Amino acid sequence: MLISEIITHSRVLSLNSVSSKKRLFQEIANGLVVECDLPVDNVFNALKDREQLGPTGMGNGIAIPHAKVGGINEIIGMFIRLAKPIEFDSIDKKKVDLIFAILAPIHSGVEHLKALAKVSRLLRDKNICSKLRSTEDITALHSILIQDWDIKAA
Repeated sequence: MLISEIITHSRVLSLNSVSSKKRLFQEIANGLVVECDLPVDNVFNALKDREQLGPTGMGNGIAIPHAKVGGINEIIGMFIRLAKPIEFDSIDKKKVDLIFAILAPIHSGVEHLKALAKVSRLLRDKNICSKLRSTEDITALHSILIQDWDIKAA
């Protein structure tokens, strides 16, 4: 699976005004419903409910909120770079500024896990994260994300 299969240029954002996890989930929901034709509340609640099972902040300023939702037939991703990091209950207690949200169809199994693994490997690379943090330009962020990086499995 390639990152370019789950993310589009229009689903890459650089935001300056997000101040909480709840507000972040609302931004994700608002952004994804435009392309997915889903009710905002379905996306927001799916992300919020999944987060209540355990935080999706993986440390080093990175979070991968993800959820399964009805009404989609493929895995959908959205990347957000925050100008100001927010609290996210990450395992290392550090604030988060790089977020890659993933929505998967209700009955997805292996494909959902493959997407999570691919994004996790991508964002564990300090060089890639440094590049993502060095620009607010959407086109540059998108290009960094979809580049065919030679990333080994953990």
